[in-house]
Amino acid sequence: MDTATVMLAVGMSAFVGTHLLMSHPWRASMVRLMGQGGFLGFYSIISLVTFSAAVIAFGKAPSLPQLWDGQALVPWILASLLTLVASVLFLASLVGNPALAGTDVAGLSTRLPSGVFKVTRHPMMSAFTLWGVAHIIVAPSVRTMILAGGVIALAVIGSIGQDAKKAALHGVDWKVWMRRTSFLPNPAAFGELKLYWIAAIPVWMLLTWLHLKMAFIPAGLWIWLEQY
Repeated sequence: MDTATVMLAVGMSAFVGTHLLMSHPWRASMVRLMGQGGFLGFYSIISLVTFSAAVIAFGKAPSLPQLWDGQALVPWILASLLTLVASVLFLASLVGNPALAGTDVAGLSTRLPSGVFKVTRHPMMSAFTLWGVAHIIVAPSVRTMILAGGVIALAVIGSIGQDAKKAALHGVDWKVWMRRTSFLPNPAAFGELKLYWIAAIPVWMLLTWLHLKMAFIPAGLWIWLEQY
């Protein structure tokens, strides 16, 4: 394995590992030591440094060989749909999400799930997971599997840890919420997202356009639109 790929694996492992440790087992002691503001600053710096190192190594790592032709029509359409769904889930996760840090979940056991929470109780983490899966589908190389696989692992393990932490902190409120909601996205409930589908389309178009301009790789519909 080449040096850049090794550095990518090290950087991504550091990003995922420190993120999980600082989010759960180390968080309380670090907040006591640094204060809430100091902890958030330190957390942000460590995350930025480790992820930046991984991204830089990703750019230097070889993109070939690939396990299949990710640029073929079927993988491209599938990945495009997954990133659109990820955009919908991410936008919906920003409103009324009890899983977000610092959110007051008192009385959550009396609340019936609606909107995106009929799909999953972890819409933001599900969005990151779908983003990772989509990138592996269209670029099934070792470097993509390390980078996107790390994002997927962080999202899935982070969701599990979040459930355990909130159940311990909030007891019956979160445990009842867990029984009423799904961990994995429920495709049958996507119709509940309604206007988020409309709002997500321009966001998705902008993000995929930026992907073309910044990474010099067309994404989504731009693989066809750039030809005109």
